[in-house]
Amino acid sequence: MKPAQSRMARSALRIGIKDLAETAKVSTNTITRFESGEVLRERTVEDIQRAYETAGVRFISEDGWIGTMIRDA
Repeated sequence: MKPAQSRMARSALRIGIKDLAETAKVSTNTITRFESGEVLRERTVEDIQRAYETAGVRFISEDGWIGTMIRDA
């Protein structure tokens, strides 16, 4: 998962940084740092990605393109 994908997913889910941080069990500062491009520990990024995936997000990375898909409710 790339920082831009995190921003896309949060926007699509209509959730804020605080909500994502609580779900991923990380600090709001961690989310902000990640989305601004700071490199985090792999485990931390996995925790954030898992929170998104539980909410129905799928991450796409293909031929130099990145994106997100959201499960239709």
